[in-house]
Amino acid sequence: MKLSRAAIAAIAGVLILGTAGGALLYAKPDALFKAAGPDEAEKSELARFAVGRMKRLHTPAETPVAPDYVFKTREGADARFADFRGKVVVVNLWAMWCAPCVTEMPTLQALAKAYEGRELLVLPINVDVPERAADALSFMDVHEPLPFYADSAFKLPFVLPGESQMPQTVVLDRQGRIRAWYVGEADWAGPEARALIDALLAERA
Repeated sequence: MKLSRAAIAAIAGVLILGTAGGALLYAKPDALFKAAGPDEAEKSELARFAVGRMKRLHTPAETPVAPDYVFKTREGADARFADFRGKVVVVNLWAMWCAPCVTEMPTLQALAKAYEGRELLVLPINVDVPERAADALSFMDVHEPLPFYADSAFKLPFVLPGESQMPQTVVLDRQGRIRAWYVGEADWAGPEARALIDALLAERA
């Protein structure tokens, strides 16, 4: 049966939309950021650190406190972002099925090692389903000194500013306020990221 031009166009449109929708969960380095980026007027003084390899860093002028959401420790106990007040916290949402998440983890490990003994906590939170927890634990065991936390309900990616995209990293100050966030794979051990961390560590309550 020969299809009309209108029918072919409709089918093509459905295929394109389906492909684009599937890509939304992953934040590719050169896609989606222009629409997601804040206006110049909405950026904070931390915008000066959105350069080089961190040029897509979001630094909103409004700095809400991180949500009072319960996730789990390695031992299964409840944890909240408020538990880490007094430290600068780099929250990283990751999963074993998320290739960019796995790729960037060594840079988070290097960041944690570089700031050991200081008031910085690198806080990876795994969002795999419980059936993949063993794999995620084994993966994190080779990335010491990073701890293991989990949100098997997969709700945090929708609660934090990255709007469901993965990987997603949110930086909290000592008061637990969201000061910066980044969607997509990044080099968290690089000089640009460390300059941001140093600036937040230099702040006092």
